[in-house]
Amino acid sequence: MELWFSEHHTPDVKLSLRVIRQLYSKQSDYQQIDILDTAEFGRVLTLDGNIMLTERDEFIYDEMITHVPMAVHPGVRTVLVIGAGDGGVVRELTRYNQVERIDLVEMDEMVVDACRQYLPTNACRLGDPRVNLFYENALKYIRRCENQYDLIIVDSNDPFGPSEGLFTREFYGNCYKALHEDGLMVNQQGSPFYTEDANAMQRSHKRIANTFPVSRVYQAHIPTYAAGYWLFGFASKRYHPIDDLNAARWNSLGLHTRYYTTRLHVGAFYLPAFLEEMLREVEP
Repeated sequence: MELWFSEHHTPDVKLSLRVIRQLYSKQSDYQQIDILDTAEFGRVLTLDGNIMLTERDEFIYDEMITHVPMAVHPGVRTVLVIGAGDGGVVRELTRYNQVERIDLVEMDEMVVDACRQYLPTNACRLGDPRVNLFYENALKYIRRCENQYDLIIVDSNDPFGPSEGLFTREFYGNCYKALHEDGLMVNQQGSPFYTEDANAMQRSHKRIANTFPVSRVYQAHIPTYAAGYWLFGFASKRYHPIDDLNAARWNSLGLHTRYYTTRLHVGAFYLPAFLEEMLREVEP
């Protein structure tokens, strides 16, 4: 008998992966956590039945949400990471010697423990001495912060259920306050393809564009995410994601990547016509 995992992207569309075996399954105080070993995508982390990452394509997401802002901001020393309990974003950030402190705020300690055990390629740098783990509500944490960070990376779940508060005007305002005068924020913006996802993306972009003087959206192809087409938000107090890209400086670091390049960086901000129109509809 074959075992399949299916995630519904809409009531009429689902993605199915053939499962070799289930490695982990526990209910935390916040969500159902499962780690599956699949035939095509390797190990897969799901929360409440939604794919968070797979071994096969996680590098795309983690590289694009991390290296884009790091190639623009000339002096990131302090970083706040919200969510990302799997450790992939932290792994990428620790590759930069200039980074002095990484504060990771993850609500669910069981996610971190499960990933340390079953997804060590992601969680391998959570023990770096620059990393500080805070197991608490990110909304409460960010309210206490002012002028503390050069970069905030919001690696949250989709804007439904427990993560809905990380897509509000109040939250983005608190992120703005927590950043230094030249700080910037990046976040996952979901997919613009299916109606419910597209509406959530527009709401989020509208709130960010009304909070930050520079607000842009960029894109990546991630096979296991909805429609295989994913967006990120770039919000900054000062820096423009293309005009202030220092490709020579970033390339001089010699970081080996599998998806991100400084050439791709520029292209990722050139969006298809339908998406440009959707963003214009909600921008001030």
